[in-house]
Amino acid sequence: MKFLIDAQLPMRIAHLLEKLGYDVIHTKNLPLQNATPDSDINKLSILEQRIVITKDKDFLDSFLIKQEPYKLLLITTGNIK
Repeated sequence: MKFLIDAQLPMRIAHLLEKLGYDVIHTKNLPLQNATPDSDINKLSILEQRIVITKDKDFLDSFLIKQEPYKLLLITTGNIK
């Protein structure tokens, strides 16, 4: 399973998933880092079949309307350090 962690979530999540053996990219590791546009995240997700993990509800709208990203895990939490 492959994941792409969005900017609002901490690198800790990426490190934990990597430790469990998953293929993980955090937006901080992309060329534009946390400034990577949602459209680019969607394209990468589809191209590499990555599940986007995010708190950003804009991805939910995109997923429901355009079936982008590839798959979506929307997390709702309070602020995370």
